[in-house]
Amino acid sequence: MDDGRVNKMGPKNGFLHQLKKSAIGFLHVVPMMLTVILLVGLIKVLVTAEMLSALFTGNPLLDTLIGTFAGGVSAGQPIASYILGGELLDQGISLYAVSAFLLSWVTLGIVQLPMEVEMFGRRFTVARNLLSLLFAILLALLTTVTLALLP
Repeated sequence: MDDGRVNKMGPKNGFLHQLKKSAIGFLHVVPMMLTVILLVGLIKVLVTAEMLSALFTGNPLLDTLIGTFAGGVSAGQPIASYILGGELLDQGISLYAVSAFLLSWVTLGIVQLPMEVEMFGRRFTVARNLLSLLFAILLALLTTVTLALLP
């Protein structure tokens, strides 16, 4: 008897259908993950520890500003930040610089500015990027100071 109700366990909501959707989602992420792994490997080969230590001075404020600028002009995905952050720390880069880089890498959109202005308007884009810049610097400093205070 058909009374117009939809069967919640039908083919659209069944286990196999959800498994197929999950597999497709995973397959869409695999190229990005492989790209990140390959880029990290390439950077490890091309960028030496001496090059990085020459860029970052050990001065907390200067390292934070350099990290913020470097992250702001790059475009990154949050999923890659764990790998990249760990690799930068392993190279001896200060936590100030790494925190600032990752925060601005994910939140600032210098590369995407034209597209963002087109989609959201100039006023919103400028306000969002200025706030992201300010908070990337502030949070990088506060994160490192807070971690230093922990026992």
